[in-house]
Amino acid sequence: MDEVQSQETYVGYERAQNFASSGGLDQDASQLYAIPTHLDLNQWALAGRWVDQGQIAVLGSTTGRIAYRFHARDLHLVLGPTAKGKPVRFRVTLDGKAPGEDHGMDTNDKGEGTINENRLYQLVRQKTAVADHTFTIEFFDPGVQAFAFTFG
Repeated sequence: MDEVQSQETYVGYERAQNFASSGGLDQDASQLYAIPTHLDLNQWALAGRWVDQGQIAVLGSTTGRIAYRFHARDLHLVLGPTAKGKPVRFRVTLDGKAPGEDHGMDTNDKGEGTINENRLYQLVRQKTAVADHTFTIEFFDPGVQAFAFTFG
């Protein structure tokens, strides 16, 4: 835990910090976001059409992404399926590549996984030395609900 330099980060606007997409979070309204070319440590951003609510962000487009520049061994994200409970497929990358052996319990070495229920998903568990990395999760179905990042 001495290596962790990233803190719990909320996606909903009531407690969101370090959001880096241009224009900031548009509260309770559908907004098209883009991820900037550079994220500083502990900054995060959205891509695609999202509705950011007080506690969550909900993907409104067919696909979307979330990126986070972090420094920790483990990266977790609290996620939920669509409001109708339909599973959501996703893929994660570390610095633009499949995580390989650094994948979490809820992904394979290609970074693939499925959101079936509201819970904490372990997406990255690094086997190598802890360093700054850019994490990206891409969703392949609309309606995913994103709540908060945690690190270990």
